[in-house]
Amino acid sequence: EREREREREKDQNRLDRRAWRASIIDARVLTSINESAKRSAEPEHAVERISKLPESGLRGAALAVAATLWHFIATSEGATDPSRLVHEPANRRVGGVERKPYDVAAVKETCKNNNVIFVTGTAGFVGMHVGIELKKRGYSVLGLDNYNNYYSVALKRDRTQKLKDVGVVTVDGDLADGELLDELLSMCSPTHVLHLAAQAGVRYAAKNPLAYVHSNLLGFVTLLESVKKMEPMPPVIYASSSSVYGLNTKVPFSEEDRVDQPASLYAATKKSNEMIAHTYYNIYGMSLTGLRFFTVYGPYGRPDMAYFFFTQRILKGEEIQIFEGPNGETVQRDFTYIDDIVDGVIGSLESAPPSVKGEAEFRLFNLGNTNPLPVTTLVENLEELLGKKAVKKVVPMPATGDVLATHANVSAAYEAFGYNPKTDLKTGLKRFVEW
Repeated sequence: EREREREREKDQNRLDRRAWRASIIDARVLTSINESAKRSAEPEHAVERISKLPESGLRGAALAVAATLWHFIATSEGATDPSRLVHEPANRRVGGVERKPYDVAAVKETCKNNNVIFVTGTAGFVGMHVGIELKKRGYSVLGLDNYNNYYSVALKRDRTQKLKDVGVVTVDGDLADGELLDELLSMCSPTHVLHLAAQAGVRYAAKNPLAYVHSNLLGFVTLLESVKKMEPMPPVIYASSSSVYGLNTKVPFSEEDRVDQPASLYAATKKSNEMIAHTYYNIYGMSLTGLRFFTVYGPYGRPDMAYFFFTQRILKGEEIQIFEGPNGETVQRDFTYIDDIVDGVIGSLESAPPSVKGEAEFRLFNLGNTNPLPVTTLVENLEELLGKKAVKKVVPMPATGDVLATHANVSAAYEAFGYNPKTDLKTGLKRFVEW
């Protein structure tokens, strides 16, 4: 008992020391900010926003950084009027990201209908195509996207315009903003939540891992927490990835296979999504369906995908690199055309059981083409369609998390909602090249 008492005293002393350090930093830094901010016409806004951070050492650190930056900006040679640098935003900051104002009236107009689908990632490749098809089928769609700059924001804006042309509203916001999600879901009461937003890309995860943690983990949990508050809870359909199969050697990949050997951080976050989803299904009776996409391609696609940048470089006469395995193995992918993916996404949505304990289900489906082809075949088709030979260089596959081959078994999706991919690679690439 005496030993436990001593440990409690030590813990309390540590907490007291942290609180003391935080208070000293707060006092000094607030004074520094106030002194520097006197040069501004509107200093109170900066101080007010920073002071609302939780009482902790983290707050002190944030205040210190803010004071330093404020002093640098305000005193730099050629600095603009500080009153223009600090302004009252339309809403507060969330996780370091300024919340942008959105058209509340347009959102409410969308939400008048009884068949609203809330879709995250509508400015993304799959999100845009699914949103357009949902509208064609008579659904109303409310979208969310943060327009990050992982690749061309202009392309994302073009996709948003395509959606706007058919009546889809996209709110510019961050998935980790729980209050924003609560607002949108309470306004709309969607019948389904379709979660397609994510930080994509296998190789980029080696450069910016925290972007994946923020979007794919924090964003996903924040969304499920908002859905959990709804009455009734809508079913959630979310994008997973074929990357979860990682270093598996058994082909074709089946949903029954073990997926505990991810080859990249991106794959690990997607596997984590599936595990988190099972937790919410188990505890709250939330209906959750995960979709493992296999190498999706087509018009308005992602510029970081090989078919896209190969096309650009072939047209420019630039060299393209074709990866091979450590023993000279050919890299193969189960290339899946966007229209087939859209059919699978909507099929899974329309077949999703309700979020009611006893009826809810935890489901996983592969959505692929079932016909893996070498990347060299992709290049040969592009050369034929473009009427131009590629300048090719074969190089070893870099150790950034890519796998040698992917191959989907889609029998589960076929049985559940009739998924049946129809588009061969050459037909799909022809449509992409024409775009």
